[in-house]
Amino acid sequence: MFIRALSLRDFRSWEQAELELSPGRTVFLGSNGNGKTNLLEAVGYLATLGSHRVAADAPLIRMGADRARIGATVVNTGRELRIDLELNQGAANRGQINRSPVRRPREILGILQTVLFAPEDLALVRGDPGERRRFLDELCTARLPRLAGVRADYDRVLRQRSALLKTAGRQARSKSDLSTLDVWDGHLAAHASVLLAQRLRLVHELYPYLAQAYSSIAPESRPATIGYRSSYLPSELLDAARAPQPDDTAALEAVVLRELGVARPKELDRGVCLVGPHRDDLDLVLGDAPAKGFASHGESWSFALALRLGAFELLRATGAEPVLLLDDVFAELDRRRRTALAEVAVGAEQVLITAAVREDVPAELAAIPMRVETFGEATRRTSRIVEPAAESGSG
Repeated sequence: MFIRALSLRDFRSWEQAELELSPGRTVFLGSNGNGKTNLLEAVGYLATLGSHRVAADAPLIRMGADRARIGATVVNTGRELRIDLELNQGAANRGQINRSPVRRPREILGILQTVLFAPEDLALVRGDPGERRRFLDELCTARLPRLAGVRADYDRVLRQRSALLKTAGRQARSKSDLSTLDVWDGHLAAHASVLLAQRLRLVHELYPYLAQAYSSIAPESRPATIGYRSSYLPSELLDAARAPQPDDTAALEAVVLRELGVARPKELDRGVCLVGPHRDDLDLVLGDAPAKGFASHGESWSFALALRLGAFELLRATGAEPVLLLDDVFAELDRRRRTALAEVAVGAEQVLITAAVREDVPAELAAIPMRVETFGEATRRTSRIVEPAAESGSG
């Protein structure tokens, strides 16, 4: 899989861009603030419908514009598909496949797969559980695009059920309120079970790739392991060594439904939903200690990198060849981590890299350089690709 062409219109600092790309390694060079990371952010958005830098879409739209557009021509096993997204201020986003509109943007998911490693990934180890849940869900959706619909349905039911809990908690708890809550419990359990089954399957299958990646990056360190943390699921389901079973979804639905009933008095008192995958976490462990709070800075970087490299190898092993996106990370890594990352990048079909200077990128990657600069007034500077004068050879 690789991107043959990338186009941007009013995305971040890019008023307009039309880039021809090829398999192999390409490095976008430029000083901080010139807009090179915005290119990788746009590619990542096409793959995940989300940014690795911000939670909302509004900052992605160029100042003064009503909408932003991102498009790419993706080649996968010889077949070309064109995908386009339009991000709108105050209106629903829109998507196209081969220039034909789709009902929902999420229908483009799965056409382009990416794995992105960026400085923000340190939050996977040191940040809050939401960062790790997002990592799990984006990787699950890359493997099973229809899960995007399940996630959207779960979030919708969660919002409606939470609103009912607040209302019922403030008022006398009538039979009508409680019977309505029973209905929402069923909906929540049904969607939660599908999401949970996929997360547990992912943890089981990612585990060996993560362990191997961490061992190659930091052989002198304690072994790295992962597990799924949930306060309401039985321990036998949480064992990362346990192989997924065909009846897991049905079993998980029954567990969630039962636990919702147990937790209902507390939920009504507090007005929040206390059971479900929105409360769970991915355990990251070094030796016998949790990585968060106990890992050194170097170990935290190693764990974050191992998660991304493990995800990349897992996708490859299951039939995909994702585009590897490396955002200003080589300058952050020591020699061993740079070498481990470069070894993976050399074997990838397409790698898009950003760096301040070419010296930051290992020479063995032999990356094609593209220089990014900005022009115009300070308040509305525009990014452009400029011809890399005398930039040839390895990068």
